[in-house]
Amino acid sequence: MALGVAPITTTDVPAVARFLHENLNDRVTPEAWERAVQVPWKVSAPNHGFLLRDADGAVVGAYLAFYSERTIDGRTRRFCNLGAWCVLPQHRFHSLKLLKALLAQDGYDFTDLSPSGTVVPMNTRLGFTTLDTATALAPNLPWPAVPGLGRVSTDPVTLENTLTGDDLQIYRDHTGAAATRHVLLTRGDRYCYVIYRTDRRKNLPFFASILYVSEPELFRALQRRFQSHLLVRHGILAMLAELRVVGRRPALSRMLPDTRRKMFRSADLKARDIDYLYSELTCLSW
Repeated sequence: MALGVAPITTTDVPAVARFLHENLNDRVTPEAWERAVQVPWKVSAPNHGFLLRDADGAVVGAYLAFYSERTIDGRTRRFCNLGAWCVLPQHRFHSLKLLKALLAQDGYDFTDLSPSGTVVPMNTRLGFTTLDTATALAPNLPWPAVPGLGRVSTDPVTLENTLTGDDLQIYRDHTGAAATRHVLLTRGDRYCYVIYRTDRRKNLPFFASILYVSEPELFRALQRRFQSHLLVRHGILAMLAELRVVGRRPALSRMLPDTRRKMFRSADLKARDIDYLYSELTCLSW
């Protein structure tokens, strides 16, 4: 059967959202899929990914894409983050058409921050590099707050009035991103801005995955305050901290024997240039 490959336009988003809800993850509502695809930051995006339609015009496959423009070493880089990928079983032979359509777009650096196990070797053959995702699991404990040793805030006004430069722009760009949680750690005149998302492990939604840490040294100093906040205020039992994000293995943690892969493809960028902002990880909770 001939299938048509086409960019996902704004008009297509509701149909694609229903398709992904029904065929990929029904815990994510169609409304949540729609919100995720339409990113809150400003970017000139060519599409929302690519879709497959059958002869009757029904969506039978989709590969989402999240676009952004980042400044790295003084240069503006255009990123395409590969998101959810789903094709009906009877049409799986055509799955690669979606990936090839995305990668055929010139002028982009590509990231894939949640590839399934079967996608990883395929990405590798297509020139993707695997990031070091060594991850520590640390239990969140109700540490008592010691006056004068640091503060924790999630107040939007405090964040707006404290953050500066790139951190302030990151905050403003992500306040509308559904999966992000924003925390400000302060000690004296220093601050550490933390972005995390809640994640499932063994189908239990009690984990915080750290996506961004602006000041790793201060984060380590205030780690107990942060983790106590996660437990007491949000009922989050454990923290998942990639060492490339937090800088050093947290206290009282253990290293996970196996971690979820994250990958990128670029002609000249290095692993140190890749972070998890402006991506599916910030826009979609699953």
